[in-house]
Amino acid sequence: MMHMQSKSFTLDFSGKTLTAEFTDLAAQTNGSVLLKLEETAVLVTATMSKRESTQSYFPLSVEFEEKFYAAGALPGSRFQKREGQPSEAAILSARAIDRTIRPLFDHTIRRDIQVVVTVLAVGEDDPDILGIIGASLALGVSDIPWAGPVGAVRIGRRKHDGEILINPNYTDRADEQLSFEILTCGQDNTLGMIEAAGMEITEPDMVAVLDATVALHEHVVHWQRKIIAELGQEKIVFDQPKTPKQVAQLFETQFKQTLEEVIFSSRPGKDHIYELKHVFVETASELEVEVVVAGEYFETQIDKILRDGAIKHQKRAGGRALDTVQPLFAKAGGISPVLHGSGIFYRGGTHIFSALTLGSPDAAQQLDTVEDRDTKKRFLHHYNFPPHSVGETGRVGEFSRRVIGNGTLVEKALRPVIPTQEQFPYTIGLVLETLASNGSSSMGSVCAATLALMDGGVPIKRPVAGIALGVMIEGDKHAVLTDIQGPENEFGDMDLKVAGTTVGITAIQMDVKMTGIPIHILREAIDQARVARLQILETIQAELAAPRPDISDRAPHTLTKPKKSAIQRQ
Repeated sequence: MMHMQSKSFTLDFSGKTLTAEFTDLAAQTNGSVLLKLEETAVLVTATMSKRESTQSYFPLSVEFEEKFYAAGALPGSRFQKREGQPSEAAILSARAIDRTIRPLFDHTIRRDIQVVVTVLAVGEDDPDILGIIGASLALGVSDIPWAGPVGAVRIGRRKHDGEILINPNYTDRADEQLSFEILTCGQDNTLGMIEAAGMEITEPDMVAVLDATVALHEHVVHWQRKIIAELGQEKIVFDQPKTPKQVAQLFETQFKQTLEEVIFSSRPGKDHIYELKHVFVETASELEVEVVVAGEYFETQIDKILRDGAIKHQKRAGGRALDTVQPLFAKAGGISPVLHGSGIFYRGGTHIFSALTLGSPDAAQQLDTVEDRDTKKRFLHHYNFPPHSVGETGRVGEFSRRVIGNGTLVEKALRPVIPTQEQFPYTIGLVLETLASNGSSSMGSVCAATLALMDGGVPIKRPVAGIALGVMIEGDKHAVLTDIQGPENEFGDMDLKVAGTTVGITAIQMDVKMTGIPIHILREAIDQARVARLQILETIQAELAAPRPDISDRAPHTLTKPKKSAIQRQ
């Protein structure tokens, strides 16, 4: 008689029991784990192809599979009962896992690696945390080379009594009961991923919470390391690619000085840098060097020059000072009276247009997902990133994971200032069009959206602005860069996006390209973001100081007059 092979480990996870069960259920994978927290359960698998990919980049994919059976429900309408495309929540969970685990791989690996999180059951606890920890364990016990494990935790604070909640459940998080909600991942006293939303949280409070999450990570990481020590397979060792001597010599003698001049010129963007890369690759190919090898070597040199410039000489691409924001422009309205409200915002080479549409309460979106059933959403935000915004051609209107992720970030940033339904009974719709992009179009979208809301007479609590920062780290030295663009966004060690008002932070998102960022550097970056944010808010309010007193004549009008906001009464 056949039996399932199984070994279980448990952990006290903020007063609940976290169980990791290792079985032969997914026997063909490199590593797998069944992770349970109360009634929520996920199966996480990690699989690596046996042959190298032909791609010139590290081929990692993360999938987060939610099916309605996990909530004890049937999907679809009366006429269609098959599962459809993944929900936005599933896409955001996959992105959070990807952003956490990706920096801990050797990016010279050319075998396809896929992590799949299958949500088997959804109780009161969100499966996204289990997905992150499960991915860490599945990779950790596998033979796939990976520099984990990592911990993950969500922290919230209740509005009515200020109590701090560790891993709050769906009931705790319902109906905006929390004044902030912060999801972080990390290892070894550093943070590698942050998703935060808050009701104008001050910078010191935000840093204190981030600092607290680091200790909570270590509790989970220590547990995982004991499991990996017992069950982990020996990791596969890949030969490191070697750069031909003639490539390095060609760069040193003919291209190094020119590349430095090009990078630190006053010309914005990165097209001119890649024009030089094309020349280098063409020249190297004449020496019978593979195009991919030459291209990758050139990019390592771009990274080195940017890093040395910032850390050793306080120089950056485009010629700005490290703490300087690019030139700003803000315009409210002026497109057409057909629109209920509109805004245009420029920050350097990033140009955003935002359109506001007001609808009746019946126009609210009806949600029907595994995690969110039978609820309505009255504040809608959609972000678009057409290929022409970066000077390329391609499919227009595609809803990529990046588009959904950036749109959700902007929505988080604005939600704390949106009036309640009692104050303003309309359904509020915003569409953001990225018309030119040279870094952090999401934070530019926050600014354009604020202008459209105020132009349309929506009585928002306060204007919101956003800014992206980067960091270059070399040993114990570092440099924080305000308003990253072009090559800094591509090659830096961190992309930190901070949005907020004059009072405090409403949203943070952080990705890294290294193992993690220490808290003291994050504190410096968050403080620097506040200075930049206040400067941007001055530009926005110089164009339009407060929401217009009335909504557009083209918008539907309610019989009940909306209450004025605090900003209008002043």
